This record gives sequence, C-alpha cells and structure tokens, in this order.
Amino acid sequence: MTADERLSGLRVLLVEDEAMVAMMLEDMLGDLGCRIIGPAASVAAALELAADPALDGAILDVNVGGEPIYPVAEALTARGIPFVFTTGYGAADIDARFADAPALQKPFSPPSLYDALADAVAARRR
Repeated sequence: MTADERLSGLRVLLVEDEAMVAMMLEDMLGDLGCRIIGPAASVAAALELAADPALDGAILDVNVGGEPIYPVAEALTARGIPFVFTTGYGAADIDARFADAPALQKPFSPPSLYDALADAVAARRR
C-alpha cells in the first residue's frame, strides 16, 4: 500500500504559523486526498481544532508563534491521535515526553512527510 492510499480521506489537523509553509503542507496533504483541519497558527486555535471527534492525525510545528506546541501534543496523545512534529530546529530539542513521536526537520521532502504521517497512523491502527 502506498503512502497516498494510507492517507486518502484522513482528517489531518495542520498546525503551522508560517503562511507559506502552511500552504505548501496543505497542497502536499491535499494531493494525497487528506482533509485538512486548519491550518491553525496558534496553540489556542490548535487546541480548539484538536477536539474534533473525527480527527485521524496531525502535523504539528514544534514552535507556533513563539509557543511550544506541547499542550496540543498532550491533548492528541490523550485521545490516541497520531501526529508528526515539524521543526526548524533539531529533533533533539523536542520535549523528551514525545521522544517516540516522528519529527521532521524543515525543510523536508514530500515523501518524508507522507511516510512519517502514514507510519504514525498505521502504528495507531495496530
């Protein structure tokens, strides 16, 4: 099964505060048939959207408007919703509580995004 088959139809929360990056991610995910929730450009907005009962996964920028995304990651973890961190820093800077979550360092390729999200969603289904 290809990444696009694994992701087609999934409702994916997108949290990214850089407009151009958010548009790029929307295009990437949309090309796979994902239904994008957001994008959210703040932790507060992301927390509201993270309550969506039909959410299947999320792409979370680690630093959103100068705030760490961890409250959203905690909310998603509590609900068993898989997510992928994106960061302009290094994966080593991610809070140790989320050491098992996939993390992509910007810039990343579309295939690496697709694979990371598909793997995270597949792990949840196991």
